Amino acid sequence: MIDHLSVPVADLAAAARFYEAVLAPLGYVRLVEREGTVGFGKRYPEVWLNHRPGRRAEPSGNGYHICLRARSEAIVREFFGAALAAGGVSAGDPGPRQAAMTGYFAAFVEDLDGHRIEAASFPAE
Repeated sequence: MIDHLSVPVADLAAAARFYEAVLAPLGYVRLVEREGTVGFGKRYPEVWLNHRPGRRAEPSGNGYHICLRARSEAIVREFFGAALAAGGVSAGDPGPRQAAMTGYFAAFVEDLDGHRIEAASFPAE
């Protein structure tokens, strides 16, 4: 089980605003804010944004890929809409997908730094 992840960002304030909007449908809130870092989570920080001055956005498809669970298809759609409204770019509209073990419903966006963020809802969750 993964405890947390860290995402390097060029503009911490802009990234924090983006992730605050995008993670809200998934139940994450801003929990920690310190110089150079912001942490989001449900009860403790699970997603950390770390300021990396001078960092350039990754070319499309070259950043990190992070997948977060959503409780329903409606939440996946809400995540996608919030991401686009906050300046993200579609990397895969909400819809059904097929994984190696099961089908699922997901949406993909690229954040302000070129990282690919996915929200996925699996059957019987």
